[in-house]
Amino acid sequence: MAENSLSDGGPADSVEAAKNASNTEKLTDQVMQNPQVLAALQERLDNVSHTPSSYIETLPKAVKRRINALKQLQVRCAHIEAKFYEEVHDLERKYAALYQPLFDKRREFITGDVEPTDAESAWHSENEEDDKLAGDMKNKVVIAEKEAAALLQLL
Repeated sequence: MAENSLSDGGPADSVEAAKNASNTEKLTDQVMQNPQVLAALQERLDNVSHTPSSYIETLPKAVKRRINALKQLQVRCAHIEAKFYEEVHDLERKYAALYQPLFDKRREFITGDVEPTDAESAWHSENEEDDKLAGDMKNKVVIAEKEAAALLQLL
């Protein structure tokens, strides 16, 4: 009967697991506060070489093969990324040439060297209804503020 309660995974198991976890945490805290243990850990860390290549040399051959395969994939990704940025650069240069006349014209308008024609200064909003609604709302706010001020003067 005791065997069944252990293999069931019932409440007794979860209580026991919680106790074990709590005991493990307490033991870990005690060990990590021991200066001798900390000194021994530090000494081991100091003895480990800090260069990744020496660490890689200690790995099994299968892991080294995976690392080399991953490096090759990364190099291929870097080549694709380089080609991508070359094409982006070419597009930026192409469109910079298309933008330049517009920027020149804008500079002339801003500095006042040239006045825009009526056709250039006509602005047709894509959202004329939204603009009209926004104007109406502003007018209502102004009217409401005036009415509120008038009421305050009456009081």
